[in-house]
Amino acid sequence: MNYLAHCFLAETSSESLVGNLLGDFCKGVDEKTLTANIYAGLLNHREVDRFTDSHPLVQQAKSCFSPQRRRFASIALDVLFDHFLIKNWHLYSDISFVEFKFETYQLLVQGSSLMPARMKLVMASVVKNDWFASYESVDGIGFALDRIANRIRFKNNFKGSIEDINRHYQPLDDMFKQFFPQLLAFNRASSLNINRH
Repeated sequence: MNYLAHCFLAETSSESLVGNLLGDFCKGVDEKTLTANIYAGLLNHREVDRFTDSHPLVQQAKSCFSPQRRRFASIALDVLFDHFLIKNWHLYSDISFVEFKFETYQLLVQGSSLMPARMKLVMASVVKNDWFASYESVDGIGFALDRIANRIRFKNNFKGSIEDINRHYQPLDDMFKQFFPQLLAFNRASSLNINRH
């Protein structure tokens, strides 16, 4: 899952948010130095990713990508699922997406001192440039995915993956709507986090 989904699956606290996002930035971090709440969030991030990566519906969704892009399908789906979460927000939350977004941004700013250096830079950009708003549109998703493709250090065919998404948009949306409630149930059943929704 990508940043928005990991925030959605965190508790309403800076420490929980930092922990739930730390999974993408923990290289070189001494986990023994983390507070209990941050560490619980990090473990939750890993459990969520394990559940997602092994889920049959997610495996099925990967088959919607063309052979030359399929090796990057997990990355594309992480970002796309943030889009589908926003698109179907009313199914999963009692508060508006805008309210959630700004509350999350405030907590990220408050928790910046708890983040390793690279995470601090990325999260500052998330807040300053309102990344979550860009995930609302298909064009925004396409732009984000092409930006990721440009950062890959070897020659690849990942750029233009929005073409595969547009070709299979409705089936992918349907798969997300089957998958995400199962992820929420898994997250709620976990002792690592208490979901705020």
